[in-house]
This record gives sequence, structure tokens and C-alpha cells, in this order.
Amino acid sequence: MPRKTYKNRKIINKVRNFLKKIQSIILNCIDFFYPPFRGKIPIDVFRYGACGGANTVFDWLLYFVIYHFVVSKQMVNLGFVVLSPHIASLFITFPITFFSGFLLSKYISFRGSVLRGRTQLIRYALVVAANILINYACMKLFVDILGLFPTPSKMLTTIITIIFSFFSQRNYTFKK
Repeated sequence: MPRKTYKNRKIINKVRNFLKKIQSIILNCIDFFYPPFRGKIPIDVFRYGACGGANTVFDWLLYFVIYHFVVSKQMVNLGFVVLSPHIASLFITFPITFFSGFLLSKYISFRGSVLRGRTQLIRYALVVAANILINYACMKLFVDILGLFPTPSKMLTTIITIIFSFFSQRNYTFKK
């Protein structure tokens, strides 16, 4: 039995080392572009913008693929509710971008936070829950009421939620 525990620790340490290398690579890439902004923007804000921008583009691409190829622009019948394709795509992309956004914020943007990881995750989830409501309301408004196309509507909605999210994450979720 002790041999298995040792083997598990060894695997866990390898995974941790791998993740630290990924963190270091991401930080080095972002920090490479920081010097022209030094003195104008704090490093955590710059990192947040870079990570948020990357996660946003990832979200848009994922939304596009899911809307066009997974949901195939069709209504999604869940048995108890029927979702329009743009709303179904929104809910499918959410869990993926939730975790990628949290990990980037925690380990890249706001590494100096003194809050425990569990507290950060709960607070992050609360801010994201508010963002879901904002996303839903905006998508309904832009697509169903104003008649705009879903993908540009998603992009406009994202800009609105980014502004809300930045101030919430900096001052609440990952506060120092």
C-alpha cells in the first residue's frame, strides 16, 4: 500500500511541475509585451486584459463552432424546455470558459490575492452567475427583440460583461 501512495505523489508532483511550466510560459509570453505599457497600466491589469482577451476569443470561437456545427442552428428540446440555438450555444460554452477563465485569473492575472482558492472560486462563481444573467438578457434583447445576428450579438454582450467582470474580479474575487 505505501508504494501506491508514493507512486501517486510522484504523479501529482509531475503534474504540478508541468502546470508550473505552463504558467511560466504564459507569464513570460504576456510579460514580453508589457514594457510599452509599464507605468500606464499595472501588471495585474495588463495580465487580466491579456488573459481575458484570450479567453474571450476562445469563447467566441467555441460559441461559433457550437452554434453552427453542434447545435446546427436548431432549437434544442430538453424535454422540459426548448432552447433557441443561440441560448443553447451560450449554455454549452459556459462551463468550458468558466474554468479556463478562473484558472487564468487565479494563476496568471491575480496571483497576489491573499484569499483562499475555495473562496476565490465561490466568489468567481457569483460574479460569473451575474454575467450569465447579463449574457442571457443581452442575447434575448439583441437577437430576439432587436433582430441582430447571434454571433455579433454575443460579441457585443461579451464587451458589456467584460467591463462588469473586470471591476468585480479585481475588487471582490481576487482582492489583495
